[in-house]
Amino acid sequence: MAAKLGYSVVDVFTSTPFAGNPLAVVMNTCRLKPEQMQAIAREFNLSETTFVERRPAEIERAEGVRVRIFTAQEELPFAGHPTLGTASVLRANAAETVQGDTVTLALNVGPVPVRFEGGDGFYGEMMQPEPKFGDEMEGREVAPLLGLSKDDLDPELTPQAVSTGNFFAIVTLRSLSALEGLKVDHAAARPWLRRHGARWFYVLARVESRDPDSARQWRARMQFEGGEDPATGSAAGCAISYLVARGAVPSEARVHLRQGIEIGRPSDIFLSAKKELARVTDVRVGGSTVPVATGQLFQP
Repeated sequence: MAAKLGYSVVDVFTSTPFAGNPLAVVMNTCRLKPEQMQAIAREFNLSETTFVERRPAEIERAEGVRVRIFTAQEELPFAGHPTLGTASVLRANAAETVQGDTVTLALNVGPVPVRFEGGDGFYGEMMQPEPKFGDEMEGREVAPLLGLSKDDLDPELTPQAVSTGNFFAIVTLRSLSALEGLKVDHAAARPWLRRHGARWFYVLARVESRDPDSARQWRARMQFEGGEDPATGSAAGCAISYLVARGAVPSEARVHLRQGIEIGRPSDIFLSAKKELARVTDVRVGGSTVPVATGQLFQP
């Protein structure tokens, strides 16, 4: 008889079903092999699927709940919306994993705590690893890879590779209209990014308004070969680290970043980071999660 694996599907960085970024969370009670996890991730065919491997309570309290993250093509050491979404599922369905208001996940990148607000467990904030700052990049080289002109880029903020678990090339633009015209040339961008130690572009634009807090309102897009991501939590952590490091956002100020607007999956991501001298720490990425489905997989 085939074993049954329970799973949940949640939408992350939204409080509205069928918005934000969808995630499948599989309770890996069968101790699946990596190739089996990869096959299941391909079956869901979402941007990511996570696998929760429960361990004795004393180990989970000390080290966190073991979670592995797969795209349809590969395993990732870290990703933002799978971390937040998986912690939310555990908060709602495995109360013994919660210590105070926090669920800690033991990911391939190390332990990542997710702190929840309120009683329902659907708004959470993850503390991402301390950022690493890589190559700075020439705007005249970056612009054509994005399908834009050099004048579309913000002249005061040099593009740079940044990682809080995965390296993204962070690029800021002058306007929302430039962001709306984004069209990454993936064939040319792939080897160029690899040379600079990054895998994807994460492209930002400030939302201009008369609101005194407009400096804290941003939009973002992340296009990959074959599609576009509704919300990229790991890249958002890189983005706030970059903006705070360069003084574009005040240390510890809360930023509201919206993504997925252009593809009809609006996402709301809330960010902050602290700058102490030349160091950026306390990288926080938060948002809501809403459940949309549960079911069972039949594992032979």
